[in-house]
Amino acid sequence: MSPATPRTTAPRIATLRTTALRTTVWRTAALLAAAPWALTACGTGGTGGAAGAAGASAADDKIPTTDVVSGVRKDPAAAKLLPADVRARGSLSVATSVGTPPGAAYPADGKTLAGQDIDFADAVGKVLGLKIDREVASFEAILPALGSGRYDMGTGNFGVTDERRRTLDFVTYINDGQGFAVRKDSPLKRVGSLRQLCGLTVATGAGTTFEATLEENRHRCAQAGKKPYDIKTYAEQGALWISLRQGRTDVVMSTVNGLRYAVRQQPDLRFLNEFKRLDVGFAFRKGTPLAPAVQAAVGRLQKDGTYDRILRKWGTGPSALTASRLNPPEIR
Repeated sequence: MSPATPRTTAPRIATLRTTALRTTVWRTAALLAAAPWALTACGTGGTGGAAGAAGASAADDKIPTTDVVSGVRKDPAAAKLLPADVRARGSLSVATSVGTPPGAAYPADGKTLAGQDIDFADAVGKVLGLKIDREVASFEAILPALGSGRYDMGTGNFGVTDERRRTLDFVTYINDGQGFAVRKDSPLKRVGSLRQLCGLTVATGAGTTFEATLEENRHRCAQAGKKPYDIKTYAEQGALWISLRQGRTDVVMSTVNGLRYAVRQQPDLRFLNEFKRLDVGFAFRKGTPLAPAVQAAVGRLQKDGTYDRILRKWGTGPSALTASRLNPPEIR
């Protein structure tokens, strides 16, 4: 979720070209292939291990391929809420951050995006009768790009925080959160306070809520008379996990769903615990008239069963929301 306030210094709106990002993700996956990867309980998997030996097709077999979107029908009531210009255009421009499953990732072929965020956005488009024009962008670039009007909507496991709500609108569709993972030989058993990280090196995603949380609380180590923890940020999730497995970092702070997925694929790692829960939403520029239509679309997906089918496909049933909300307050 991955998921925090976009950096305000040098607000670079640097959209990554799809082919360039595919190459980076594929190279990272190749590095991770040195580790044995296990098939998850929900039938999903990652690139590497046996997949590396058997070829791309074997890896693709581990990615859930159940079609949960094509049967979704347009809902006239929800579509009626669309702004006139979007309805006339007939399409929705969506910026998508690519990381690891279950959010959004490239299977071994490096061509077709797959993930929970992809299915939800595509299903919303179906309900509204809109074509999804998707562009891959770096996580930290999407939120400022939305504010400038470059895209209609952003997906990337964006946690809804009070800070973000000041400049952006959010329509929630799942609940995720912050958590920790370590190597199996780590003495850490549970992180109930960030002071337990003092003196350690923490790996996390660049531009995320995790980075913001760590920076905001770093001073607590000094207050406790301890050495501050060191924060290492990574734009690529693959590089983050490599740093942990090679011992260059001691603990990873990331999304609960992403961590649980990752440790199932890497048996030498273990999930510690959830630290904080956050609602996750589609992101929009502040004041957009589009948000109510998307909220109604998510509600329709919940009523017709598509919502639950998407969660079952990606093994994220515990992240279900009873109802989609517009700009809910941050979970404390």
